[in-house]
Amino acid sequence: MNTTNLHTIFATQKTRDTHQPNLIRRWLPGLILTGFITALSLWLSHFPALGHLGLSALTLAIIIGMIAGNTFYPLARPICHDGVNLAKQKLLRLGIILYGFKLTFGQIANVGASGILIDLLTLSSTFMLAYWLGKKLLGLDEETSILIGAGSSICGAAAVMATEPVLKAEASKVTVAVATVVIFGTAAIFIYPWLWHLNLVHNWVSFNATGFGIYTGSTVHEVAQVVAAGQSITPEAENAAVIAKMIRVMMLAPFLVLLSFWRSRHLAKVQGTASSKLSNITIPWFALIFIAVAAFNSFNLLPETVIQHLLTLDTVFLSMAMAALGLTTHVSALRQAGLKPIVLASLLFIWLIVGGAGINQLVQHLFG
Repeated sequence: MNTTNLHTIFATQKTRDTHQPNLIRRWLPGLILTGFITALSLWLSHFPALGHLGLSALTLAIIIGMIAGNTFYPLARPICHDGVNLAKQKLLRLGIILYGFKLTFGQIANVGASGILIDLLTLSSTFMLAYWLGKKLLGLDEETSILIGAGSSICGAAAVMATEPVLKAEASKVTVAVATVVIFGTAAIFIYPWLWHLNLVHNWVSFNATGFGIYTGSTVHEVAQVVAAGQSITPEAENAAVIAKMIRVMMLAPFLVLLSFWRSRHLAKVQGTASSKLSNITIPWFALIFIAVAAFNSFNLLPETVIQHLLTLDTVFLSMAMAALGLTTHVSALRQAGLKPIVLASLLFIWLIVGGAGINQLVQHLFG
């Protein structure tokens, strides 16, 4: 090896050694800021008044992030930008992967084929309705329609955030979709127990506590909102609701893969290019790893304390991603979105209550 090659190797290594500390220095301010917002949201989420409203740490993180993003953050953006982007992109994917530790395939067996079919029909009908209503009836752009549809049909804010990398949507559109989940998911916490008690009196539909729990889990947006609503009904309803909701969450990964394939073919058709190339398809690998983690978790190989630590880390990562999203969202962008996203989300909410009840009754009748 000659002297020139040695100099090249040492220069390359020196560049790497200096590049890594520079990256850390660039990331650190933004990570500290999103970490502080996350710590504040976790602390606030333990207040009973906020818990009863179904305001989880994730929801609080985006609210606090938006407040900061529209007040002092523009001054801090030059030094925080890189770290905030890291939280919004990389930590989000890590959070979705760790979310798999909340699930086991045994949960599917607990609700049986009828519960799986109910979730599948509710998810697919709600998403297709969102796409049609958003684009055809309300004239919304495709990305906003898909994001609101994903949040309403699967698992709220987590689904919206997981869908964003596939669409590469703007932060303002993601925030609008998350806002609809917060509004109507919070309303569901109060409406579903009220519907349960009204149905006991008027007997509109033949729901027992377990059946109403499955109905709740298959139609309410967020996991935290499902828990809050179920607790206000009966313990049996709460357990069934959480299991049904977890199965719905598990459908997130195949949904993202299918969406990626469809999106690639659709864009190729619009652009007049070949759609069969695998390189055109954005495969959400984090979603596939999410399923693998859930499968691993089904074998109960890790102690419960380890699982709890991993879930705490998951909440931290997802909350930091939410905080980053809030920081990069401007109120002016939300105003420009107008009332149409809220109208779409309200129509989907009505469908989830009425159409979801019909789907539950039909499937439960068929499986009798």
